Amino acid sequence: MFNLKLSSGYEMPFIGLGTWQLEGKKCREIVAKAIEIGYKHIDTAEIYDNQKEIGKAIKGKREKLFITSKVWFEHLHYQDVLEACEQTLKELKTDYLDLYLIHWPNRSVAIEETIKAMKKLLDDGLIRNIGVSNFTINHLKDALKTKVKIVANQVEFHPYLYQEKLLEFCRKNGIAVIAYSPLGRGNILKDDVLVRIARKHNKTAAQVCLRWLYQKGIAAIPKSSSVERLKENIDIFDFSLDQKDVKEIDGLNRNIRFVNPVFSDFDY
Repeated sequence: MFNLKLSSGYEMPFIGLGTWQLEGKKCREIVAKAIEIGYKHIDTAEIYDNQKEIGKAIKGKREKLFITSKVWFEHLHYQDVLEACEQTLKELKTDYLDLYLIHWPNRSVAIEETIKAMKKLLDDGLIRNIGVSNFTINHLKDALKTKVKIVANQVEFHPYLYQEKLLEFCRKNGIAVIAYSPLGRGNILKDDVLVRIARKHNKTAAQVCLRWLYQKGIAAIPKSSSVERLKENIDIFDFSLDQKDVKEIDGLNRNIRFVNPVFSDFDY
């Protein structure tokens, strides 16, 4: 598995397993199978209500894995962050998280207060890296004013939502970009351009999307409850997209978000 080196010095696998909407026994089975196949990066969040099941799936394998979780946007006051992380660690049955993210920005809570709590978790060894999710450039600018190292921004990113300016800002500031919904929730996989490029390389449209992200230095956490798809999503390191391919895929951008809840703050 190929890794992305974070600005903190830690390494994170480029391809991880997203677990949103995976629950109960099915979640436990899929996570266990993914690890067996070769996944080393597992992504969850307190709001997903599946951390206990993931904890069971990773038992005895923790040291080989990169585990990411997220604190919910309603729990961003100092003490709430500490308690949320403590609960997450308890549910996952682990002593630390490799990456802990602010799940969504919440401007009703001063970012300085939230980051101070994240820094406390870092200093206490409960988390190894601090990150954010769904942050725009302006949210990132506010966070960076705290002078605390933000190593990652997990955002929706796929050919129909090619956030080029955000990517460039993150690169300049040593912030890794992690793509969630990298396949556009399946809505983009029948696109003629992606299908044609996939056929050219004897790959699937999903693999082309993930390879496109990889060649831009973007990690991805595709979700799947199918063993066949799990294998497919991790099998992207034996081919390359040429410049023409990349340019064509870049041109597919439509600024379409498939994840845009009522509390989102993308206009900031």
